[in-house]
Amino acid sequence: MEEKIITYSTCPVCGSTELDKALSASDHLVSGKEFEIWQCGQCALRFTQNVPDLASIGPYYQSDNYISHSETSKGIVNRLYHFVRTLTLSDKRRLILSATQLVNGKMLDIGAGTGAFVHHMQSKGWLATGLEPDEAARRNALNVHKVDLLPSELFFQFPPDSFDVITMWHVLEHVHDLHDYMEQLKKILKPGGRIFIAVPNYQSYDAWFYKSFWAAYDVPRHLYHFSPETIFQLLNKHKLHLHATRPMWYDSFYISLLSEKYKKQKKNSIRGFFVGLISNMKAFIDKEHCSSLIYVIGK
Repeated sequence: MEEKIITYSTCPVCGSTELDKALSASDHLVSGKEFEIWQCGQCALRFTQNVPDLASIGPYYQSDNYISHSETSKGIVNRLYHFVRTLTLSDKRRLILSATQLVNGKMLDIGAGTGAFVHHMQSKGWLATGLEPDEAARRNALNVHKVDLLPSELFFQFPPDSFDVITMWHVLEHVHDLHDYMEQLKKILKPGGRIFIAVPNYQSYDAWFYKSFWAAYDVPRHLYHFSPETIFQLLNKHKLHLHATRPMWYDSFYISLLSEKYKKQKKNSIRGFFVGLISNMKAFIDKEHCSSLIYVIGK
C-alpha cells in the first residue's frame, strides 16, 4: 500500500498560517527517516510535517523496542521504564482520587498499551475499560495482565456521560483526529468528571539540551509536540477547563537516557542522569518547564 502523507498549511490546533520550520529529527526506532518539525507562531504548537496518515502510520509502530506495546525489558532504558511504571501506577491512582474525590467509579484508559494501568485500577475496585489500537499490545495485555482491552475504533461509540474519569497517558500526541477526539472526550465525560492528559513538554530543559535528538519528539509517531500554552489554547477551543497541572518527575530521566542512546555516540548514562536532574531542578522552580506534564481537565 502506498504511504499517504499529511502536509499542514495551517496549524492543527489553532488554524493559524503563521508556520515555520523549527528543526528536523530522525525516526530512531523503526525507519531511520528524517522528518521536519514545524512550529505555530500563534499557539506555540510544534508538529511533525509530512507525517503518514492514519492508514499509513501502522508500520512505524512495528518494533520489538516499542516498549508500551511489547513489554520488552532488554537494556537499561527499558528496565528503567518498567521500574518507573510500577512506581507511577499508584501515583496516578492517588492523583485521580484527589482530583475527583471518588474512591471508585467508571474509568476509560485510552491508549492502554499492555493494560498495566487498567489492571491496577481494576484491582482497586474501579470499573476500568481500556482502548488500544495495536492488536499485539492487546494480546500482551490479555497474556500478562489478564485484561481484555478493546480496539480504539470503539471510542466514538460510547454514549454521552459514560465515564467519571478518562485518562490518556502519553497518547494525545499520537491522535490524528485531534479535534474530533477532544469533542468526544467532552461528550463521554460525566458532569463533574475529570480527564487526565499527560504529554511531553518541548519547553523543558532536556528538550533544549538534546534538540533534534530529544527522544520525546519520537517522529513520526508523535504527530504533535505540546507546550503548556498550546494545551491551554486547545482546551479553550473546545470549552474545556484546566483544573490543575502536575509534573511527571521521572520522565526527564527516562527521556534523557534514551536521548543519549539516540545520539549514536558511546552511551553516556551518567550524563543522561544529570541532564534529567537539571531538568527537574529547573522545573521545580517553574513546573511549566517539566519534561512531561499531566493536565487535569473538566467540562
